Amino acid sequence: MSDRTPEPVTVIGLGAMGAAMAATLLEAGHPVTVWNRTPAKAEPLVARGATLAASPTEALAAGELVVLSLVDYAAMDAILGGVDPAALKGRVLANLSSDTPERLRAAHRWAAERGAVLLTGGIMVPPPAVGTPDAYTFYAGDEAVLNAHREALSALSRIDYRGADPGLAMVWYQAMLAVFWLSMTGYLHSVALLETAGVPAAEVRPHVAELFGGLAAEGPMAFLNAITAEIESGVYDGRFNTLDMQVVGARHVVDAFADAGLSSSLPTALWQLFRETAEAGHGAEGFTSVVERVRKP
Repeated sequence: MSDRTPEPVTVIGLGAMGAAMAATLLEAGHPVTVWNRTPAKAEPLVARGATLAASPTEALAAGELVVLSLVDYAAMDAILGGVDPAALKGRVLANLSSDTPERLRAAHRWAAERGAVLLTGGIMVPPPAVGTPDAYTFYAGDEAVLNAHREALSALSRIDYRGADPGLAMVWYQAMLAVFWLSMTGYLHSVALLETAGVPAAEVRPHVAELFGGLAAEGPMAFLNAITAEIESGVYDGRFNTLDMQVVGARHVVDAFADAGLSSSLPTALWQLFRETAEAGHGAEGFTSVVERVRKP
């Protein structure tokens, strides 16, 4: 437990995530200043002790650490691009908004030109989980600056520092979102298909949970371990299931969705990826060879 007085933090952007961050910082004892294009969104936070800034310039003046939670980096440009550069000098901008890695790198240069330091971040939980033990954020940028504000940022989530390159936070963030969205969309597809056979979602869930758990566990079903080893070795074992076999199986999935009157666009995209990889010379290899097609589309 630190004896330091909690530092002031400014939060810009009070959507669901930004509001959760501001509330969490207030609960941790930090003096919080907020700004949002729609001031009414700040009212619940002001009622809990936050200070509403009248302008972005006033928000920047409230303290060194500024947390931004916006739809993208263009929103930061729109809000801060018009302020006097002197207002940005000496500020640490912890931007937890989503965008592309290259866009983050450009923003890092933009901030440096104005005497500010940009810490890029990607928070990996939904708003209700901010401040809980499950929350973590990928950060990149100046590690010394990050450490100087670690106490305040740790109130929001566990810090997972990825390196000095400001784009790294978003590379990790987008990579994890790809896993999440693709796997959860797969679950939605499985539910929709089984519903056509009269099976409720509640009956599907435990089977999918067991499958997910097995994929990441140790033992004969530990596909995540096996796939990772094959990626690192570059040897894609096709002894038990060649990709040629899985091209056929993936086509059956496409047909099952079409026959059930469901959208088959995602299963079709998966089948095409398998087929293209096999046609590129990997048909006798295992499923993991698909990574070669992803690397060289």
